[in-house]
Amino acid sequence: MKLALAQLNPLIGDLKGNAEKIMLTCRKVASQDVDLVLTPELSLWGYPPRDLLLHSSLLALQEKILIQLASSLYKEVPTLSVLIGIAEPTQDSHYPKLFNSIALIEKGVWKVIARKQLLPTYDVFDEKRYFRPAKTTGTFDFKIKEKIWHIGVTICEDLWVDSQLQGQRIAGPDPITELLPENIDLLINLSASPFSHAKEVLRHKLVTSAVDKLKCPAVYLNQIGGNDELIFDGASFILNKESKQVLQLKRCAEEIAIWDSNKKSKNTPTNFSNPEEKLFQVLVLGVRDYAKKCGFNKAILGLSGGIDSALVAVIATAALGAKKVTGVLMPSPWSSLGSIKDASQLAERLGINTHTMPISSLMETYDSTLTTPLGKPPEGITSENLQSRIRGTLLMALANQQGHLLLSTGNKSELAVGYCTLYGDMNGGLSVIGDLYKTCVYKLCTWIDSKAAYEIRDSLHLPITGDLIGIEILRKAPSAELRPGQLDTDSLPDYTILDHILKPLIEEHANPQELIARGADPQLVQRIQQLIKQSEFKRRQAPPLIKVSDQAFGSGWRLPIAST
Repeated sequence: MKLALAQLNPLIGDLKGNAEKIMLTCRKVASQDVDLVLTPELSLWGYPPRDLLLHSSLLALQEKILIQLASSLYKEVPTLSVLIGIAEPTQDSHYPKLFNSIALIEKGVWKVIARKQLLPTYDVFDEKRYFRPAKTTGTFDFKIKEKIWHIGVTICEDLWVDSQLQGQRIAGPDPITELLPENIDLLINLSASPFSHAKEVLRHKLVTSAVDKLKCPAVYLNQIGGNDELIFDGASFILNKESKQVLQLKRCAEEIAIWDSNKKSKNTPTNFSNPEEKLFQVLVLGVRDYAKKCGFNKAILGLSGGIDSALVAVIATAALGAKKVTGVLMPSPWSSLGSIKDASQLAERLGINTHTMPISSLMETYDSTLTTPLGKPPEGITSENLQSRIRGTLLMALANQQGHLLLSTGNKSELAVGYCTLYGDMNGGLSVIGDLYKTCVYKLCTWIDSKAAYEIRDSLHLPITGDLIGIEILRKAPSAELRPGQLDTDSLPDYTILDHILKPLIEEHANPQELIARGADPQLVQRIQQLIKQSEFKRRQAPPLIKVSDQAFGSGWRLPIAST
């Protein structure tokens, strides 16, 4: 049997366009005697379709498209079959009214051959809002010449059942164990699994566990692409029945790969790559797809001469190209000459456009205008925030007028404790590094300027050698330059200390007493926890961010604003 793994990048809700992409894939592999084309979970819809699944008109369109796709495929390539991810309507009036299903298209017709059993509702997932869980694991028989292949099909979460590997799992059946009496010849898992730092390694371990249990080869096929906050990294692969990898697809790229079961495949080493390299690829893909799928082809951001905006500028340049990125310098009376110079030199190294718009006169106008109602000029944090809000207003005006996507440059550490300004530096259509702690920003920037990054920089059309971020920016003490000599450490602990406390509080939902027991300063832990809590109203008004961790400040963060 010859399988084609179609690692596709769908546009959510574009059923016609996604069907055309699948049909194009079939045409591409038609001359290579492929028997079965595999596509990811909900490949006809794109994942996650969320409340688009509630639109009856789209469900009706799906029915027509499946009929057309089956007919076209049979006319053009009658010997080829396809597995396609669909939202299958139920046959009763109970709610939810759908199954998350896989349909087999062959010989001019289509039929459902598998339904998802384990429906995630943790973190960003909310599948029980739309789908019912299936009661059995899907299998189907596929005849190739004289051999009948008995194939098991699981959908994404149905593979995630080894609690020893995961530490925990969704309560419910074990679809892998259910396949044991079936004596299947092949396991296929069709997924839409978003990226997070450690997930790629865990996927391999879970597939290995399934192969060891079922004693047959296994295919893991994952969606790729950026869909709002979620980034799907692909990295699909096949393990033979000895748990050796015989095929691996690219990370963060659309790709079609063919596996011939009749040929003895060479074992291919598993390539997990450098963590910073993976992270950089994912962030670039996230910006590129967010811009493209939202109808933007250019981006704009504020350049302060600091490390956060420098990193966002590099990512945007890699994603869109230097000619499509504009950096805006907006010096105030408190901006150092070094910061202005660093921002300008960064832009020059990247080859991006720049505008310089001093804001001193605007600050004076604001002060004058507010003096009457306040009885005195604004001062303290009010005055400091005005700088940020003036800059945010200017950036939004440029973005509106020129049709650019405004990229927010704040990091996760700042967003966690509220060290950011509503309607100021939080303005934007996308927060590029809003899920990166400040210490992670430094680590990623250090890697970008290292020789280890030269190859990927070349592939993304960035300058191949030399520094991009620059040693001046890397070594500079973090400062928003809100007043003469101001540093972030005037208000916050050093980021190495802050992030060490933030990560367990946010990503492990750790009790402060646990951190104190580990040696953290009690007063500092309580202060940071309070800052996280009181900043919730800000985060609700922040732009969407690119999720790369197991717990980001996005749709998977569901704390109330008003709470004890």
